[in-house]
Amino acid sequence: MSMRSPEDLTARARIRDAAMEVFAERGAKGATIRAIAERAGVSPALLQHHFGTKEQLRAACDDHVLAYLKQGVALGIDEGRLDRPDFATEIYRSAPPVLRYLVRALVDESPGSALIFERVVELTTPYLKGRDDSLDPKVRAAVFVAMRLGLVVLSSQLSGVIGAELLSPDGARRVGAAMLDILDPALFDATINEQARRAVRDPDS
Repeated sequence: MSMRSPEDLTARARIRDAAMEVFAERGAKGATIRAIAERAGVSPALLQHHFGTKEQLRAACDDHVLAYLKQGVALGIDEGRLDRPDFATEIYRSAPPVLRYLVRALVDESPGSALIFERVVELTTPYLKGRDDSLDPKVRAAVFVAMRLGLVVLSSQLSGVIGAELLSPDGARRVGAAMLDILDPALFDATINEQARRAVRDPDS
């Protein structure tokens, strides 16, 4: 299973991936066309040929993040692959740069960050249940998404406590297991809950 598309073999995709790294490190204001082109190993002219302005490139990164998350939900939850080793391996490989980019955009309140947060909430809402029928499902999902992304905001501090890099396979399993232990099981469908618990188990246990 791969969450990469044929486009990911192209110069355009290499530029986008480099842009996500630079945006995550420097923020939307600090990132420059020259720095992104240098990271991608292309000329600024080629970058502008593919994406035009820095703002258009940033918007393309936002679109990629949403497409990545939608594909992850479709494969992991809708198709029931959440606890498959190949799915977990691919997520551990591909998710860190996506999460770093997303969290930096939200913390910096970069252009489009409010919209991308709302889209992630919309993507999450149908999969959360909860026990209080009077609660707005979108509010429930928004709080859940903020909690999950907050872990990445505090990744340095959290990694020190758990003894592993948060976005490494070992760190992700430890934090995932702790989250599932804390959260009310009624928040998810029973099948999703069980698959998630199998997915965070130590493969050597």
